Amino acid sequence: MADEQELAEIQQRHWQDTYTAHPGMYGEQPSDPAVHAAAVFKAAGAKDVLELGAGHGRDALFFAREGLTVQATDFSTIGLEQLRDVARSQNLDERVTTAVHDVREPLPLPDASVDAVFAHMLLCMALSTKELHTLVGGVRRVLRPGGTFVYTVRHTGDAHYGAGTAHGDDIYEHGGFAVHFFGRELVDALADGWTLNEVHAFEEGDLPRRLWRVTQTLPR
Repeated sequence: MADEQELAEIQQRHWQDTYTAHPGMYGEQPSDPAVHAAAVFKAAGAKDVLELGAGHGRDALFFAREGLTVQATDFSTIGLEQLRDVARSQNLDERVTTAVHDVREPLPLPDASVDAVFAHMLLCMALSTKELHTLVGGVRRVLRPGGTFVYTVRHTGDAHYGAGTAHGDDIYEHGGFAVHFFGRELVDALADGWTLNEVHAFEEGDLPRRLWRVTQTLPR
């Protein structure tokens, strides 16, 4: 069983290799959670969004097309290169900026600098519970008062929970991808000090993957 740092490095290499071998692997259409999030963000009057784990950018580009300004981060340089190329081709490069960033490190933004944060399946990567609390604390720091955080995670009702290589802390590696499966108590713990607006169960993909879409807001 790999330690946290070794597992993180292995996963980063794996994602780099995956994006290299499969450019635009998730297609051009936005994810359903991104469509939902854009509506929530715009209803709240948000103008700028930070996306964590943006990959090759299908959701970041959708947010930009919806009129939002997007800061897209990922630890894959390959994924972000693909994102920038498409942004230029769609004349969205003025609305989208990118930054290579590992979410185990502090978020590279000033305090209270964005209206909304979005993360589709980023929090259920190979992050320990301690790292998750630190990350959500960072999200809280960069959001303006009343800001919205929408994230999705695979949960312990997923078919792959308990399968593959166990790394502890409800992290299991299957097919080369390590996933931290969330129990409801972890969702509630990460919402401490926030308003937890919704925990919506949905399915995605062929397995299908079973996920929660979590929406929480900061007090004003």
